[in-house]
Amino acid sequence: MKIAITGATGFVGARLVERLVADGHDVKVLTRSVDKAKKVFAAAKFKPVEYVAYTPTQSGDWQSTISGCDGVINLAGEPISERWSAERKERILNSRKVGTEKLVEAIAQAEPKPSVLVSSSAIGYYGTSETAEFFETSEPAENDFLSQVCQAWEGEARKAKEAGVRVAIIRTGIVLGDGGAIAKMITPFKLYAGGPIGSGQQWFSWVHIDDLVNLFIKAMLDPSMQGVYNGTAPEPVRMKELCQTLGEVMDRPSWLPVPDFAIEALLGDGAVVVLKGQKVLPERTQAAGFVYKYAEPKEALKDVVKRIG
Repeated sequence: MKIAITGATGFVGARLVERLVADGHDVKVLTRSVDKAKKVFAAAKFKPVEYVAYTPTQSGDWQSTISGCDGVINLAGEPISERWSAERKERILNSRKVGTEKLVEAIAQAEPKPSVLVSSSAIGYYGTSETAEFFETSEPAENDFLSQVCQAWEGEARKAKEAGVRVAIIRTGIVLGDGGAIAKMITPFKLYAGGPIGSGQQWFSWVHIDDLVNLFIKAMLDPSMQGVYNGTAPEPVRMKELCQTLGEVMDRPSWLPVPDFAIEALLGDGAVVVLKGQKVLPERTQAAGFVYKYAEPKEALKDVVKRIG
């Protein structure tokens, strides 16, 4: 297939491009900086077929590049792991809402049109809770910034259906891999200073990066998949349990609690995802026949620690 992808140079995007190229797909990267994208993929020793410079929140000539593509994968969005000033929150929202709006505009104008849009979202849609369980059919949180962002993000993606395009939305959990939040959490354990983060009772709804990549590819290739799917593993755990397991895998103690402010220093306001958490279960994902390579946390953490070294 010929696949256009946004957000390709990010933690998840780069791994997804690697798999798509390895599987023989023609990959077209839409990027704000062609030079940066070329450096990312040159260092990774694999490369997409084509780079297209674009401004995500503006219409432009770049939109014509969607014509002739078989599928589109939308991962673009400003990072949330920084302090949320009013200006920053506006960028976080617009990069997803307006960015997706312009991408869907391009899909609607394309001739021929792609058959599928797979768009990322996040489990922040559900808000946070220590007691509730959330499924794809659960209601969004009220008065929650990240939930509002996810609702706007998904709303724009769904508009592609009006152009006759199949839409699948992946609400991604906390990704375990050689980057992201977990890579930063591992550092204290290396120094024999690891332990439960925050209260330790918050839920940690995780997914291994290989499984997340596989889910995006399945959603692209499987014509029966449409609507929302939780991109989380079937066994979410409490933070205390996750840290105990990480300590076992690294042969390090897990005894020193990590205060909230330490994680906030690393992740900014985005630390809310780790400090409060939610229990998210992939009901529709499993019903679609998706098979996890890493269904339980210990094996996933073993692989992550091995990759990080």
